[in-house]
Order: sequence, then structure tokens, then C-alpha cells
Amino acid sequence: MLDKVSTFTIIAFNSFFIAALVSGCSTGETRTEKKPEQSVVEAQPVEVFAVKRGRLSSSLQIPGELMAFQQVDLYAKENSFVKKLFVDVGSEVTTGQLLVTMEAPELGSQLAGALSNVKSREALYAASKANYDRLLATSETPGTVSPNDLEQAAARKNADLAQLEAAKAAYKQVAETQSYLQICAPFNGLITLKNVNPGAYVGPSGKGSEVPLFTLQEQKKLRLVVSVPEAYTSYLSHKNEVTFTVRSLPDQQFKAQIKRLAGALDARLHAQRIEMDVMNNDKKLLPGMVAEVNLPLPANDSSFIVPKSAVVNSTESVFVIRVVNNKAEWVRVKTGREANGSIEIYGDLKPGDLLLISATDEVRNGSQLQNVKTISI
Repeated sequence: MLDKVSTFTIIAFNSFFIAALVSGCSTGETRTEKKPEQSVVEAQPVEVFAVKRGRLSSSLQIPGELMAFQQVDLYAKENSFVKKLFVDVGSEVTTGQLLVTMEAPELGSQLAGALSNVKSREALYAASKANYDRLLATSETPGTVSPNDLEQAAARKNADLAQLEAAKAAYKQVAETQSYLQICAPFNGLITLKNVNPGAYVGPSGKGSEVPLFTLQEQKKLRLVVSVPEAYTSYLSHKNEVTFTVRSLPDQQFKAQIKRLAGALDARLHAQRIEMDVMNNDKKLLPGMVAEVNLPLPANDSSFIVPKSAVVNSTESVFVIRVVNNKAEWVRVKTGREANGSIEIYGDLKPGDLLLISATDEVRNGSQLQNVKTISI
């Protein structure tokens, strides 16, 4: 009886173990079958665009300097003393207006001596000419005057005439020198500097000549001077109109037009000097002010314009990625100007080529691309 019970117990235990094992295997098989039912993440689309030509207009923010349209330092030409001043700092003057008179007593003596010499030479010439005229009239009677005497009289007359002309030239020179004792304004402008007072000694050499008597500036018209770096010189034109501001008037914007191009680069800065004329009738602007200039740089020729994200600037090279038959192709390019998120590129491209809009050097040259999508920009 005991043996039957033991046998039954063993059989029951084995049946339970087998059932548990089968149940575990069934559960494993079920999990394996569920794997294909998991969601598959699709590859993100690769966005490309068709490259085309265009004109990129940009601008350059650059400092400039306002200068007087005309400026001159006035010096004394002759050694003299300042006699009277007719203007001071801030005086507005017109062309030809008398600014200062000077005196030099020795010039008066020289002028009197030159005039005396002229009178003497005139008397000598008058005498020699009268002698020649008498001999000439007498020589009309044959045998009365020898030809040699007539020639001598003519030579004397010509010599005295030459001496007279020289005396007149010397007198004119002294008279002109004396006119230098009055200095007049060469153009309309403003006296911005005065370095002398009545009684001061002035002259072309020695004490009194180290500094000018006056500095005269034309301020109703100014020059705006800018040095443009070499990279931007090809975009400059006489038609370009610029705007600028100054620190003293930050809420006002002024306009000017390019008038003069230097035509050469400065050896030190490697920049081209350009000048613009600025009308300043209200004199709000002053020479010496620093201006913040907005210089437009319109394109002269059409070029390929692409988003900046399409250009890869890596350690290897600067390139864009062209997509041909769903394959990536690196195309080396040179870049130009940038403006509003776009950039000029120059390279082996043609209109209609498809370029990656978001290019990186992780997309290797020759790699296969999937899910390519063309967009318009």
C-alpha cells in the first residue's frame, strides 16, 4: 500500500514539473513573437534646395572722420611786426577779406630806393634815345654821320632801355613784397586758430614762424573720409549713398554721396580712401568729429546665394554638399559677403544643383543619402 502511494506521489510531482516547464517555454515563445510588433523609427528627411544666382546687397559699418572741405594755415612771408588784427577765433570771413596788417620799415626804404633807381634809368634812357634819334635824322644826309657812330648810339640806347626795364622789375618786386604785409582770406570760411597779437614778430624764419598766424577752415561743406578694407573695394561706386551718425547727435542721421575714390590702397592699412561731400550750412557738424558710417555694398555681378547653414567651414576646406543620385558630393567653394543669414559662394556649381541646406562634415564625401526631400528657399 505504501509503495503505491509513493509511486503516485512521484508521478504527480513529475507531471507538475513537466507542466511548469511547458508553461515557461510557452511564455518565452510568446515574448519572441512580440518583437516584430515593436514600432520602427523612420529616418529623418534630408532637406536639399536648388541653388540659383542672385545679387546680395549688404552694408559695412565703419568709422569715418569729418574734415573741413578746405583748410589752410596762414604764415607771414616777410620779417615784420603785426600791426593790426581784424579777426579773431570764430570769425567768419569771405574771400579777399583783410585779416591782418604788418609793418616792416626796411621795406619802405627798399621801395624808395627802387623807385629812385627807376627815375635815374628813365633819364639815362631818355638822353641816349634822343642822341640816337638826332644821329639817325642827320644820317639821312649822305656823309654827315658815319655808320659806326650810329651803331654805337643805337647800342647805348638799347642798353639804357634794358637797365630801365631791370629797374622797373626790381621796383615791382619790392612793391609786391610790401603787399605781403597784408594777409587776406583765400576763401570763405571760419577762423579756428589765432596765434599772434599786435606787436608780435613774425616771418618766414626764426622766432614767430613756428606756428601759423591763423588757421582758416571752410565748414559749410565738409569731407567725410573713410578707409575701406581691401576686401570691399570692388563694391565701391560713385553712385553709392551712405548714411552716418555722430556721437554728439546720436538721434540724427545724415546722408552723403561718394565723390572721390583714391584709386590705390594705403601701404600701411591696405585700405582705399574714399571721400564724401557733406553740406553743413547749419554747422551742426564740426571738423574732427568721428562718424559711424553705414556704407552700402551692392553687388556688381550675380553670384550663387545660399543659406549660411549650407556652407561647411572645416579644417579640411570650405565646401558645400551637392546631392547627385542620392549621394553626397563635396564641392569646394570660396565665400563672399554675408547678409541676413545668406552668403555668397563661388565654385564649380551651376544653377539647379541640389545642395544640403544643413551641411556638416559628418556627411562624408560619397556617402549614400536616404529620404531626400527638395524644398524651396
